[in-house]
Amino acid sequence: MAIRDEYAAQFGTLIPAMVTVLTEDGEVDYSATVEFAKRLVDRGADGLVVTGTTGESSTLDDDERIELYRLVKEAVGDRAKVIAGSTSNHTSHSVELSQAAEAVGADAILLVTPYYNKPSQGGLIAHSFAVADALTIPVMLYDIPGRSGVPLSTATIQELAKHPRINALKDAKGDFNATTEVIATTDLAIYSGDDGLTLPLMAAGAAGVVSVSANVATEGYRALVDAMTAGDLATARARHLELDPVQRAFMSHLQGGVATKAILKDLGIINNDGVRLPWVPATDTERDEIWADLESAGWSRPTP
Repeated sequence: MAIRDEYAAQFGTLIPAMVTVLTEDGEVDYSATVEFAKRLVDRGADGLVVTGTTGESSTLDDDERIELYRLVKEAVGDRAKVIAGSTSNHTSHSVELSQAAEAVGADAILLVTPYYNKPSQGGLIAHSFAVADALTIPVMLYDIPGRSGVPLSTATIQELAKHPRINALKDAKGDFNATTEVIATTDLAIYSGDDGLTLPLMAAGAAGVVSVSANVATEGYRALVDAMTAGDLATARARHLELDPVQRAFMSHLQGGVATKAILKDLGIINNDGVRLPWVPATDTERDEIWADLESAGWSRPTP
């Protein structure tokens, strides 16, 4: 566990996959995004994924992404790790953007399984090693077959874990038995990539969570992660049950980034819930569905 604890210190334990705030005309609102990053850290986040899926990585330009890594790192300093969502299904581009992220101060990168290409397991290994070999900062694998179309097999993860800079895994595969085997056979710091599985995965030995819902419910997830780390299962269970309808609100109705921005705007935390196509903002009906879940968790919907 000492090695896993060391790796957790490289990435944090509560890691919101933060949104990228846009202006009314669709440009990146750098100042608002930086203020939002500071808000997350003030409320307990010790890591931030910048320009992950929730942060609209696939529709941001390279210059926008690099500037976000630089500005967020300058803003949060040593209070939280900045994990750059700097990879895609294009290997050489992933290398170049990840090197740029490292150059402007990112603490680590999130290495997503290449999507659309559907590479073999051998291709996944070669792609991952190519990116990790080009860096000096640590790498968190991101296994999300629901989006990428291809899972990282247990054998592939075990092979990738041999690389000195591949030190963590964001697990969004939804296969608890496979994740348990990875925990048992590697020294990777495992992070739940599904908010609702934070408690059971941490009970099996995971280090924490990379969370969409923690964009808003930051303190709740901080309490859950801390309780699990301390072995206080009763408190952790209570926090898990309180967060369950919150997780549904963020993840059950719309893309996580769209729902998150809708909630953040309704709460007055950001001024614009705009997203870039092909995403579109939440409709009034979709907002009603989201808030029905939040209200069942005891949240009060602000009056327009």
